[in-house]
Amino acid sequence: MCGLAGLLCPRTDIGHEHLLELAGAMGDALRHRGPDDDGVWADAQHGIALAHRRLSILDLSPLGHQPMASADGRYVIAYNGEVYNFAALREELLELGHAFRGHSDTEVLLAAVVEWGVENAVARCSGMFAIALWDRHEQTLWLARDRVGKKPLYYGWAGDTLVFGSELKALWRHPQFDNGVDRNALALLLRYDYVPAPYAIHTDTFKLMPGTLLRFDAAAVARGAAAHDPGRDQRRYWHARERMAAAIRHPFDGDIDAAEDRLDDLLRDAVGLRMVADVPVGVFLSGGTDSSVVTSLMQALSAKPVKSFTIGFEGSHHDEAPLALEVARHLGTAHTELYVSGADALAVVPRLSAMFDEPFADASQVPTALVCALARSQVTVALSGDGGDELFFGYTRYERALRNLRLQRHVPAPLRRWLAKSASGHGEASRAGGFAAFAAEMGAQGIGDVYRNRIVRWRFPQAAVPGSKLPATMYDLAEPLGGLGTPADAMMLADYSVYLPDDLLCKVDRASMAVGLEARAPLLDTHVAEFAWSLPLQFKRGDSGSKYLLKRVLKRYLPDAMVDRGKRGFGAPVTQWLRGDLREWAAALLDPSRLAQEGYFDAELIGGLWRQFLAGERRWHTHLWNVLMFQAWQAHWKTERNEVGRSVWMSTTGEGGL
Repeated sequence: MCGLAGLLCPRTDIGHEHLLELAGAMGDALRHRGPDDDGVWADAQHGIALAHRRLSILDLSPLGHQPMASADGRYVIAYNGEVYNFAALREELLELGHAFRGHSDTEVLLAAVVEWGVENAVARCSGMFAIALWDRHEQTLWLARDRVGKKPLYYGWAGDTLVFGSELKALWRHPQFDNGVDRNALALLLRYDYVPAPYAIHTDTFKLMPGTLLRFDAAAVARGAAAHDPGRDQRRYWHARERMAAAIRHPFDGDIDAAEDRLDDLLRDAVGLRMVADVPVGVFLSGGTDSSVVTSLMQALSAKPVKSFTIGFEGSHHDEAPLALEVARHLGTAHTELYVSGADALAVVPRLSAMFDEPFADASQVPTALVCALARSQVTVALSGDGGDELFFGYTRYERALRNLRLQRHVPAPLRRWLAKSASGHGEASRAGGFAAFAAEMGAQGIGDVYRNRIVRWRFPQAAVPGSKLPATMYDLAEPLGGLGTPADAMMLADYSVYLPDDLLCKVDRASMAVGLEARAPLLDTHVAEFAWSLPLQFKRGDSGSKYLLKRVLKRYLPDAMVDRGKRGFGAPVTQWLRGDLREWAAALLDPSRLAQEGYFDAELIGGLWRQFLAGERRWHTHLWNVLMFQAWQAHWKTERNEVGRSVWMSTTGEGGL
């Protein structure tokens, strides 16, 4: 796994060396993503520069060095990720007359672009990736992101210069990137615990959507046209909604036994492809269904014990380590578990802002960071079970939303309208359960509206962020699938499209990359996803509970007793932390005078929630945690900007720096 960064300037008088320095500084900010090698390339005539940090996984030799030029010299690429089907593509390209110096997937990707063009080449790739590709003939920059959004890619404007990178810290290194906080994005953070793509926490800054290609013409950037309409040449080469709709229209026509056989075959292929590496490979094992499926298949495909890793929490109900150990012993993996104390977990909290770059408030980021550090002590690649819940009806909130939708349909329309109107008077209290929460859902026009009430943190975040408006996401659609399929399909699509890439995959990417670990998710293989979408709901939601088909596959490898047990979340005891060891830290960040001076939040509203929380109202811990994550991030961001400013000053005074 790697990190990429770069810039496209409207001016051509900057000079080759200065371009290299700018891009090099941006790349250096991503050293943790690629500690094994670094490279930078620039073309001053067209104002383009690319930087790359390499974590060597395939072809550990210098022949995998990036930025890499195509054999014909037309294209230059900086690429983060893995193309899992590169071997098959390589064979096809060899038959078409292409030759290869090494055996990296980067070289295969470039040859594919030469042979089939950018769009067709990317569409042929199965994997996780973020790509920056410069076309010397057309003088255009292409940015691309994988289908589900495993790998991140930010882009934005530093003055009149286009800047892009795997993480925001790369963009911060450009001296002209001084973009402020986007209040609308801040409102989204309070609503969901993360900022959904295409939005980003900074103004004039964006995340590339999954399954998307974005083309920038150098001449348009020079004219300033691209800055006013950054998405005008944006195209989707794969769209989850369209693919799910196609799968629903052409459903799987076999019985449950045939479906079990097919899923087992697809998962074996997906896991096998993700075990290919020239470095040690392991697996995250929590003991739950998803990670146990991945671990079981890895061990079935491996001639030696697979390295599995689990974090346990001392004296916490979040502890899954005993379940994982039981699975590991049955499968015969080389298992490593590490029990951590509350102090160990809390020690991670001050590092979260630097790890995530953008404010991020899913508290399971803490145990995720711990298990990634544990795995990195022995392996360079780790497989995860991400995706099982979104594809196989795994969340209990799905059942609750379906129940509430049924209840709503039994309430007369006039009464529903009255209840929904009355709920707005309860403010954030309508998020906390009971009658107010029930009343808030009475205004739902479809399953999307009901489900949104199951997942949001702040129901009215605009009240906490003066001057903000709430941008729309897929969660704002009353019918995310346009009425096609079942309400369950619509909820799973919304989570697959928003929550999965912008929360779960973001969390794993930043936590793993912070320690130079590559994380791979076999359940998110495109073939697995599209097969899951073709299945009837009863194959996922059986009499015994959720993930029915996935559990049937798992029972081929584990005893029933290890499979048929309740779901546990991978969480963190936030309430306990905020009333205990983190109380002083939180109180300083939520100080009313500080909030008033900074001006992002309604200090009186936030202060009231903090006082109620300390008085024993547990329900406000999620509301406060995302405010705290923003406050901590903001302090980190200001420090980073000051450091960049100091470096620029030193450069202009001849004392070093850029």
